[in-house]
Amino acid sequence: MGHHNSRVGARFRFCLPEHPTIARSLCDDRVMGSEDPILKHGETISTSVASSLPRRLFERVFPKVPDFQSLLTSQCALATESLRTLSVFMQSGSDNLAREIRRLEHDGDKLKAQHIGVLNQSFATPYDREDIYRSIMTIDECLNYAKTTVREMEILNVGPDRNMLEMAERLYEGAKALEAGFAALKSDLIEADVQARHVLKTERLVEKAYRRAIADLFDPKRYMRDDERRDINTQEQVALLLVPMEEIKFAPVARSVSFVMDTFKRREVYRHLSNTSDHMAAAAGILRDIIVKDS
Repeated sequence: MGHHNSRVGARFRFCLPEHPTIARSLCDDRVMGSEDPILKHGETISTSVASSLPRRLFERVFPKVPDFQSLLTSQCALATESLRTLSVFMQSGSDNLAREIRRLEHDGDKLKAQHIGVLNQSFATPYDREDIYRSIMTIDECLNYAKTTVREMEILNVGPDRNMLEMAERLYEGAKALEAGFAALKSDLIEADVQARHVLKTERLVEKAYRRAIADLFDPKRYMRDDERRDINTQEQVALLLVPMEEIKFAPVARSVSFVMDTFKRREVYRHLSNTSDHMAAAAGILRDIIVKDS
């Protein structure tokens, strides 16, 4: 049945292979030779006929499958670096580190757009297409919240504290586990699931740290612990708000209002850190969905 061309001695077999290894080999850019796997399957046709086939038609029949596992791992690596920088920022409040976090977020936006473009153009995907899309978007949200946290601290003129540092360090730990989970997706599904569960554990630890921070933030004893305010009668300060103030009485009231404002500002920052952990846990949940479907 194969077409014969006497001018060309070299021959190979061509078919639509059922074996996935053979299908993948057709996606390579190597020149087909005597050792190509498809030699063992199908009908014989001449090399000259095969070489005349339009390349785009051949690639449409045997489309390349992008390595989405590597793409998602690279995106996780960027998020890990961003959250590592955030944890260091929470120790010093350095402007240079704040700029670095913003730069990493911009790089993350570019990477997200590239990955979505690859997904849109892919004929076939190794994992569920929706799971890949959700992974791309959710990992990017971790970068977004890291930047937003720093940006709000700048706008609100709030410096880092021990509660922020604790949550940021937990987030960095979770980001490393998420990256390790996606990295193991192709080679070791059990390890990938172990890392995904570790991400969920760090999310719970961040939430516990968040609740402790909020409780401490709104504890009246925190106000009294400040040496500058220890000898001030708090009840008297509140009463001053109900009567016209003389200039001499304005200072203690101003300090009280400033304390309340600082409390709510810090709560906003704590909330952003907590939301970051929620998105990281969501990414780990998607990873576990992929693991179940790929098992």
